Amino acid sequence: MNKKRLVFDVEFAAENWDDFDEITQKDLMKRVPDKETDPAGYEREMEYIKEQLVFSPLTGFVIAIGVYDIDLEKGAVYYQDPTSKRKDEEIDNIKFVPMSEPEMLVKFWALAETTDEFISFFGRRSDVPYLNIRSAVHGIRPTKDLISNRYNSSKFPGALHWDLAELLTFYGSAMYKGSLHRWCRAFGIDTPKTTMSGADVGPAFAEGKGFEIAKYNVDDLKATAALFYKWDQYLRERF
Repeated sequence: MNKKRLVFDVEFAAENWDDFDEITQKDLMKRVPDKETDPAGYEREMEYIKEQLVFSPLTGFVIAIGVYDIDLEKGAVYYQDPTSKRKDEEIDNIKFVPMSEPEMLVKFWALAETTDEFISFFGRRSDVPYLNIRSAVHGIRPTKDLISNRYNSSKFPGALHWDLAELLTFYGSAMYKGSLHRWCRAFGIDTPKTTMSGADVGPAFAEGKGFEIAKYNVDDLKATAALFYKWDQYLRERF
């Protein structure tokens, strides 16, 4: 029986600062300099705080989840459409499906139930914890444990999750690190960062460009799949 291997990638956006209640704003501003005595420091720290909101599931949310079957070379991106104008469509074996955050989380965990191996770049520390918390916020229970079993030991129960950010740095023992773009560049893989980057996603979403973000997510998925093949061919242990 063939195993189902799925590359996944998640895009996030931050909540609007003005939508936070006063207590939350004060909590986030604990270390911000006084606006009157240090206006430059105040502006600098406030800008930094707002930039960091997206990285926490307490102050951000999921706007796209992409999945790609590396064996069938088919996939899908479930994404939020701020314009509410997009319809389901398929382009080059990739389905684009507008959904709310709870709907896409339910869909992802349903797919996870029938998946044997998961492939990501930095997913164990970033995407999966975020997915887990946002799911719990919406009363949705994850169907697979994608954080534990870091070394993918066959003696440990649960799903196999190949996180390339960990594998290519030998679980952090190497002295170097690298972004997906730098790894793709080193291995001669087309980089997904030429049209958009992670820093562009939030502003693009605010401008109503949900579909453009979904297409960028596809580029990330395919780049991660190509990088996985490089690791699998040249670096994976053979028994």
